[in-house]
Amino acid sequence: MEAIVFYIFSALTLVAALVILFSKNLIYAAFSLFVAFLGVAALYVLAGADFLGVSQIMIYVGGILVLLIFGIMLTQKGEKSDDSSRHNRVEVLMSRGIWGTLIGAGLFVFLVKIILSSDFKLAGEVNSSKSTIKTIGVELMTSHLLPFEIAAILLLVALVGAAYLALNRNPAS
Repeated sequence: MEAIVFYIFSALTLVAALVILFSKNLIYAAFSLFVAFLGVAALYVLAGADFLGVSQIMIYVGGILVLLIFGIMLTQKGEKSDDSSRHNRVEVLMSRGIWGTLIGAGLFVFLVKIILSSDFKLAGEVNSSKSTIKTIGVELMTSHLLPFEIAAILLLVALVGAAYLALNRNPAS
């Protein structure tokens, strides 16, 4: 049963990634990115990394994707210019497309060769615990407390710096 669910979420993630790749509409691509992020989060949960799955949903879906969608929706389309001096643009795009396709196909063949030649067998004992949240929480609050607090202070300084840079310093307006 777990294998069927794994294949369903894997196919969902791959189809969403292909829609992102081939979509001409940015809103459709952003919503497909949403589905891809949820599929990856489900794969994390199936792999036993429920903390990573929840983090994937909260950080990527809840933060970055919403910011991306707002950025797409709030930007305006630029006006098209009727410049006749750019007549060779099609040839440049075609040559880039050919090189991109060749490099992508070569990378795909290389990765498929590595995956097919690998021996995926579990080494060692199987982890029987289903949840990693308690273990991560205890480690963060005991042996890794200092790096955790340093990261929090660094993020606070970055937030204060961003607020200072965004401050309107023009007294006339």
